[in-house]
Amino acid sequence: MAKDKAFLVIVQPPGKGKNFIRESFEEIKELTLSAGGQVAGVVEVRLDRPSPSHYVREGKLAEIQEKVGLEKADLVIFNVNLSPVQARNIEKSVGVRAVDRTGLILDIFARRAQSREGKLQVEVAQLGYLLPRLVGQGVILSRLGGGIGTRGPGEQKLEVDRRRIRERISKLKEDLEKLEKHRTLVRQGRKRRDFLSVTIVGYTNAGKSTLLNALTGASAFVEDKLFATLDPLTRISKFNGQGRNILFTDTVGFLKDLPHGLIEAFKSTLEEATDADCLLHVLDVSNPYAAEQKEAVEETLQEIGAGSRPLVLVLNKCDLVSPEEIARLKEKYPGGIPISAAKREGLEELFRPLAKTPRQSVREEASK
Repeated sequence: MAKDKAFLVIVQPPGKGKNFIRESFEEIKELTLSAGGQVAGVVEVRLDRPSPSHYVREGKLAEIQEKVGLEKADLVIFNVNLSPVQARNIEKSVGVRAVDRTGLILDIFARRAQSREGKLQVEVAQLGYLLPRLVGQGVILSRLGGGIGTRGPGEQKLEVDRRRIRERISKLKEDLEKLEKHRTLVRQGRKRRDFLSVTIVGYTNAGKSTLLNALTGASAFVEDKLFATLDPLTRISKFNGQGRNILFTDTVGFLKDLPHGLIEAFKSTLEEATDADCLLHVLDVSNPYAAEQKEAVEETLQEIGAGSRPLVLVLNKCDLVSPEEIARLKEKYPGGIPISAAKREGLEELFRPLAKTPRQSVREEASK
């Protein structure tokens, strides 16, 4: 199957730092590859104020149109979020599909969801995103069914009016509430069995699933792509010299400015972090933007109500950096534990802080 040729438009809105363009380009490029596309070209745009009608100005839009034609691109992908009006106007001007950052992330989530709960969560987020973009039988609806940015719950479900879509969202949320109650009962059962629950969090592609496999002997799917894991996976520790039963849970990767609709839709899944006894924050220290990624994860943890959980910072992929860099990282992040999940190095050190972590129910009882 031929890959979509995507032309990337990297916009630097006002107030962003000097590294924003490069960092954002790397992110959108990786997201595009994870969505099954290939990068046909890129144009950078610096704006003082976005245009209400097309986001970018007329001259830059003409440049994009010309380059899209030369590269025979199938779509343009923006690193920012577009309003429905802006997306439609860009499509009319450029002549190909226009996909914004949220639409691209939703496309990847639609590919990755495996469990029933994951698929329901993705569909809720997709329909919420598509609802304001449904204009009769207009551009968006007419192009559903193939390619990046068009992968939705299904053509039949989307060719209904807004009332039917809202009804569908309500029904999906009811189903998710039932699954959320079941997940809560499972967590309560684990607490009664005196397990220490540890949730692995981190930026997407930081190595969380690799760490889960290394710690528990699990066989979680691992791929060098963003959002390779979407559905939580819980496994008991295969080895632990501290004499404690530890349950490790892998979670969906975080991303800077993760769309609010996704956070809301994945609320029950993200509660694995809010309800954990301890969090392992996996940081890919080989990534040049590790500091920014660490900050993005911390902001998301605050947003979902998990900012006060006991946390161990895991400095992963240390096999890819020099010993001098590891020493600098340990100084920069006191308490951070350098490991290589891929090579299973340094894992024993992770159990030392976990051995001292009280279970949440014990902490709550002590605070009364």
